Formats: sequence, structure tokens, C-alpha cells
Amino acid sequence: MFSAAKDMLRAVWHGVEKKRRAAELRKTQPHVTAERITADLRQMGIRAGDVLFVHSSMKSLGYVQGGPQAVVQGLLDAVGPQGTVMLPTYYMPGGTILGTCQLKDYVFDLRQHGTHMGALPDAFLQFPGVQRSIHPTHSVSAIGPQARYLTEAHHRAPSVFGKGSPWQRFHELNGRVLGLGISMGPVTFYHLLEDTLGAAFPLPVWADETYQLPCKGWEGEDLVVPVRPYRPELMALRIDQKPREDLRDFMKQTLLAEGVLHTGQVGTAASWHLTAHDFYSALLRLSQRGITIYSRPEELNGLSVQAAAPAAAGLGER
Repeated sequence: MFSAAKDMLRAVWHGVEKKRRAAELRKTQPHVTAERITADLRQMGIRAGDVLFVHSSMKSLGYVQGGPQAVVQGLLDAVGPQGTVMLPTYYMPGGTILGTCQLKDYVFDLRQHGTHMGALPDAFLQFPGVQRSIHPTHSVSAIGPQARYLTEAHHRAPSVFGKGSPWQRFHELNGRVLGLGISMGPVTFYHLLEDTLGAAFPLPVWADETYQLPCKGWEGEDLVVPVRPYRPELMALRIDQKPREDLRDFMKQTLLAEGVLHTGQVGTAASWHLTAHDFYSALLRLSQRGITIYSRPEELNGLSVQAAAPAAAGLGER
């Protein structure tokens, strides 16, 4: 009973804080509309028919009139009826992949489980026509003509990001990875290279054990999905960790030097995008030089971006 009361109080407090932050944004930040978001995306180079995989920071956009629903609408209007928008709608009750794998009695059910990814992905799940992949840690959702193709086979994929996953199919379609108000850190597309190369990746990133996690399908059917966690000791080195600004900056400057990263502003958010083929090819060339999203600071020392990009250009692509 005490635990339930604590959860209720915590939920009330979060609700009050959410309203307080919204009121503060309304007073202090420029007001942004869905139409402004669409126009800014078009100015950046997003076009009708594009397939977008969006990673975002809602608060970075300014005060959006209509909230996260307006952001979703702005994204959908930017790509038009022939385009597709995909967002991460991960649900990880254990906090990490390993922690979730070790939970007792956990069964992912997309009919009742939401997402831990924030207000924008949560709003996205409520939109009509959304398709969501069945995966106990890395479920993604999409709207548009390619939505079903992107999400339908995730539970049958042998690895989270590999063959048959939304990432592999997104790469096949040569979609665009879009970052709204985020750095080059929290971008799961990086992991496609690891799962595609397997043992050929420059370092072993996976733990030894593969867990078989139960899930419920779209009709409530019982499914089992393989999930192999990452080695915990590598997580502190990864590009999305707070101290790794050096690696995030190196990645951004390399992609800019190669001419594949396009930058701009959406609302008040510094934003960027690049195609899946360009992104994958750049990551592959870097990996063939031993540079990955886990490279230690000392491995980057002495590597200038200007020297790194041309040297990598002659290496084979996928």
C-alpha cells in the first residue's frame, strides 16, 4: 500500500512539474507552430516522399503551439502522404537492455506498453495509422506507406538492429536520419554496423548470453524474441555518454568534412540530417581504420578530421 501511495505521489509531482515547465516555456521561448516546423524542415532539405528516422529533443524546439502532436503533424506534412516518419518508441522497464533481459515475468505487450522515450514518441503512438514493431527493448513506430514494411519483421530479426530489423530496412530504403535538437550521440543507427558486420566489427560489443524474451503480438499471440545485451564495460565509452563530447564532435566534424551531414534549424533547435547510405558508408570507412562509437580518447588523439576523411575514402563500402 505504501509503495502504491509513493507511486501516486510521484505521478502527481511529475504532472505538476510538466505543467510548470510548459508554462515557463510559454513565457520565455519563441512560439513555434506545426506549419513553422514543416517550413523549417523543407528549408533544411527534407522533401516530400522522404523516409525519416527522427531522434529529437522536444524542449529544444521552443514553445510548440499544440505540443508534441503539432510536432508530429509538422513532420508528417514535411514528407507528405508519400513519405514515412519513424520514431524510437523503446520500452525498457529494466533501464538497460541487460536490466530488462534480467527482469522476472516481463512480457512486452504493445497493446498496453507505452514508451520511455518522452513526449514526442508518446504522442506519435497515439496518431492514427501508426505501426509499431514487436520488440521487448527497442520497439519502433512508423506512419506512412513504408510503415508496415519497416516494422513488421522486427520480432523475427536475429538481432536488435540486424537483418529484418527496422534499421536494416530503413537503410535499404535509404531513408534520412533526422536529429532535432540533439547531438550526434543518442542515435541508434550506429548499431546497424555492429549487427551487420558481426565478428568483423573492430571489437566485440555483445555479452555472451542471448536472452529469449516473451512478447505478445498484434493479436495477443505468444512470441519469443532473441535479445543479446551489450557488454556493460563498453557503455561508459560509448558516444552517447555525457563525457564523450570529444567523440561526438569528431563524428560530426568527420561527416561535415565528407559533405554528407546537412545542418539547419527547426524552431529553435539546431538540427541535422543525412541519408542512411551516406551514414553507413562513413561509419564503415571509420571502422576499417579502427574508429568506432566506442573509441577511447587516446585513440582519437592525433587524428585530424581533415586527414581522417580522405584516408578513409578509398576503402571499400558495403
